[in-house]
Amino acid sequence: MPVSRTELLRSQFDLTWSLLEWHLERLEPADFGWEPAALCWTVRPAPDGGWVPDWCDSEPDPVPVPTIAWLSWHIGWWWSVATDHALGRTPRERTEVAWPGPGSPAVAWLRALRTDWLAALDGLTEGGLDAPARFPWRDDPGRTLAHMVGWVNAELMKNAAEIGQLRLLRAATRSATP
Repeated sequence: MPVSRTELLRSQFDLTWSLLEWHLERLEPADFGWEPAALCWTVRPAPDGGWVPDWCDSEPDPVPVPTIAWLSWHIGWWWSVATDHALGRTPRERTEVAWPGPGSPAVAWLRALRTDWLAALDGLTEGGLDAPARFPWRDDPGRTLAHMVGWVNAELMKNAAEIGQLRLLRAATRSATP
């Protein structure tokens, strides 16, 4: 029996999530703020007690190395907006997506975003995947919800690899230091 698009996209998501979860289970609070280079993007404490992510509307050259804090905020931002689109809600602005802080708050937030995304995916039908999607392609009306779900899988895989690499580099750097 052939696999449906919803089954394929869900299977890809589950694989990608399992790779991110492997690293989430092993993150330490100090991993989030570790800056592996002089030029980094991170999430900084705000005067009101919240957090403010480094941001530039046009990609700088050279591109700063993101910290795990920044990457976890970034996942939260794009995933929240993708979920809003999938559920037909008004999408949040980037500045409305608040990072909860390092360690278990960030990990719990990412896991909650997964739960929200799964609820959106579980509500999709094969025909619903053909609905137009404007995110993340604002100027390409030919993109569909199926494209967006595939993009979420790819973006999450990329961010999982980045988080994993940073976590491993930090651990290797600590163990190599006398």
